[in-house]
Amino acid sequence: MSLPVLTAVTGAQWESDLVSALERSSLGLDVVRRCVDLPDVLATAQSGQARAVLLSADLRRLDRDAVARLMAGGVAVVGVVTPGDLAGEDRLRRLGISRVVPADAPADVLAGAVAEAVEVAQTAGPVPVAEFAMSDPHRSMPTLPPAEEVPAYETGTGTGQLLAVWGPTGAPGRTSVAVTLATELSLFGVPTLLADADVYGGVVAQTLGLLDEAPGLAAACRSANNGTLDLPALARHAREVLPRLRVLTGIQRADRWPELRASALEQVWDLSRQLAAAIVVDCGFSLEQDEEISFDTAAPRRNGATLTTLELSDTVVAVGAADPIGLQRLIRGIEELREVVPGAVIRVVVNGVRKGPVGGDAESQIRDALRRYVGVDSVVCVPYDRVSFDTALAQGRTLSEVAAKSPARAPLRALAADLMGITMPKQRRRARRR
Repeated sequence: MSLPVLTAVTGAQWESDLVSALERSSLGLDVVRRCVDLPDVLATAQSGQARAVLLSADLRRLDRDAVARLMAGGVAVVGVVTPGDLAGEDRLRRLGISRVVPADAPADVLAGAVAEAVEVAQTAGPVPVAEFAMSDPHRSMPTLPPAEEVPAYETGTGTGQLLAVWGPTGAPGRTSVAVTLATELSLFGVPTLLADADVYGGVVAQTLGLLDEAPGLAAACRSANNGTLDLPALARHAREVLPRLRVLTGIQRADRWPELRASALEQVWDLSRQLAAAIVVDCGFSLEQDEEISFDTAAPRRNGATLTTLELSDTVVAVGAADPIGLQRLIRGIEELREVVPGAVIRVVVNGVRKGPVGGDAESQIRDALRRYVGVDSVVCVPYDRVSFDTALAQGRTLSEVAAKSPARAPLRALAADLMGITMPKQRRRARRR
């Protein structure tokens, strides 16, 4: 079992070498997030994603209170200093960090310090702090009945489900739907891979607050194109951002689309079915196939990545906006999708449903229009909740983390369960007051 670790050594030139050394160690350390500042460290640690954190002495606003908050949450803290920085080492020890190692220490030494700190933290339990040092939100929470356990979903062996999230032009919310579906699947216990295959400029990395400049999917495609991609290599390219959720980040610049070759993607998706039980792919909007008329010779198709993904997918989740223009584009898009990928299993999601643009009973009118014009009987209507999605985007986190009770989350959670054949636990009804 891997040991999830956070790092917060922003500004240090040796940060990349440090992360590589930790992941090369034989103790099974996994750097789940490279935090950019102290609030990022505290928020991530509080979410329970990691059991240890490595902090540098020059981390801005690092103080004893922050270290106490980490330790009170049961997170082991290890200090890292530039080799020869005695002042930095002394400062970390004064803040209450007893284990401090130089950044150029061998991988086993670094990993050993982290493992020892975690073992001590487990033995001692959360470090007690002064009663008024910080608030304890658990004290004010009511005692809830135990949650119904969701059976763990075993990793498939080449049978993972490929779910392509597609939508017409106009930003109907493809990425928001893809990220939310992938997150909900991982919360159900399904090992999930979220991939950004938008050749016009993917934003999954920015949505999740990832700062990687090297796109994971492009790197996987290069390896596949060179004949060096195997399951361990794909796992290295797909970083784990949450328990049971890996991400293959996409290209941030549209001019890099030739890196996502259709032939290479075929192997990537084939191996992905072995790596995860569910593969959620954020696709580009264009379905145009006649690009070869612009060339005198054989050349890669820009939309080849999207078309290949749609053709290989088990289910296509078609996303449209809940306004007259968005619905018109969705209806035409579904017709074109059926022509391009005959026999595709299509699930329709209408995003941002509200009364204003449609009028009357918006949900009923949307369902009637899709039934009348494209013969779609089952439509998932996602209520408009701009505030929650904006908050998630601003913090680089998921909807379930920042707004668990958002009305937009429930229909997408139900869709995720339905796509994978998961029986959702029944909601307990509140007792009526007499």
